[in-house]
Amino acid sequence: MTEETVRIAQLSCGPEYSGVQKEIYTAAEAVGAEVFFPDLSLSDIRRNFRDFGLDVKSGDLRLAIARAVALVEGSAEADAVFIASCFRCAEAAIVRNELRRYIHEHSRLPVVSYSFTERTTSGTLLTRMEALTTIARRRALLARERQTGLTMGVDSGSSTTKAVIMQDNEIIGTGWRPTTEVLTSADEVITLALKEAGVTREDLDAVGTTGYGRFLIGERIGADLIQEELTVNSKGAVFLADCQHGPSTVIDIGGMDNKAISVLDGIPGTFTMGGICAGASGRFLEMTAKRLGVDITELGPLAMKGMGEDVPMNSYCIVFGTQSLVNALAEGHSKENVAAAACHSVAEQVFEQQLQEIDIKEPVVMVGGTSLIQGLVRAMGNLLQTEIVVPHHSQYIGSVGAALLSSGFVEKS
Repeated sequence: MTEETVRIAQLSCGPEYSGVQKEIYTAAEAVGAEVFFPDLSLSDIRRNFRDFGLDVKSGDLRLAIARAVALVEGSAEADAVFIASCFRCAEAAIVRNELRRYIHEHSRLPVVSYSFTERTTSGTLLTRMEALTTIARRRALLARERQTGLTMGVDSGSSTTKAVIMQDNEIIGTGWRPTTEVLTSADEVITLALKEAGVTREDLDAVGTTGYGRFLIGERIGADLIQEELTVNSKGAVFLADCQHGPSTVIDIGGMDNKAISVLDGIPGTFTMGGICAGASGRFLEMTAKRLGVDITELGPLAMKGMGEDVPMNSYCIVFGTQSLVNALAEGHSKENVAAAACHSVAEQVFEQQLQEIDIKEPVVMVGGTSLIQGLVRAMGNLLQTEIVVPHHSQYIGSVGAALLSSGFVEKS
């Protein structure tokens, strides 16, 4: 049975003139969604803009504001909202942020906001569009709080591949390997997880896949659930942190990109992903550990012994960040202080690039492999002025989320 088309309302300024609009349409079409611009009368546009109370000069931004009010009031109907503006425009950035917050606080519509460049492609937008359609179509599945039966989740990430076996709401087997060849890495972690759990593939009731290699692996193993990582990761995070009721914020600093997700009752509301450069990701921390001559597992304890305030560090760009590492060590700064500075730099870039695009509400949950780097967790907590929650098995959140959600496909006897 073909799934119904998800209607995504677009509130934007500039994509028509930059050549990005066709990329937005292509990304939406690829996930069975339709992007549309809510129709309004001229009198409604004037009234909605006036009532919103944000004075802007751009006619396109005024129209975006009026459309947002119409969506919240119900005079225009949509399943999800995509807010887009050019990254160069300061006025648009303010409006984008205010509209995202307004829609999130006054409706149940999932929202993603994005600042595009002339080089933005449909591939860049695909996961965001897929997440919007998943929330719209699978809200009941995402509300699932307990895992049932015997299920497996496989997470094929850019840096690592993980697998988890769950039975009756408990993790009974795990597998972890660096991602090399996608299918080979998946086979290895599945074998490890099954062995630890003491079960076979034939014993499994359902399987879910997520991450960059989800489609390839999902087709290979006949997965019941193949789902993007934004919704799956947020579900795994709130499950492990035992905060499935009420608001929470999920931060996942990955090997290639970062995710910040505002969650309410286990369901993502607003989210952002990406970053300016790999310098603001786990990849930079891997390079830092290599430059310091330590294993990545040793970087966290090393950073906890240091103070990075006096060490200049620039991780906006991974090239300049590496240069900062070389210069700091050449100037005689200790390894401990350089490690602490690197952790603070990554946390700072995530704070400035991603966390301004969502509403940060406690508890703040850090997950993924980088959540095991204590110096990074400390730096993020200092920036947000809150205690960061790092749940047990935090590096397996994608696999846990996939195993939990795939149990919704288990046939009930």
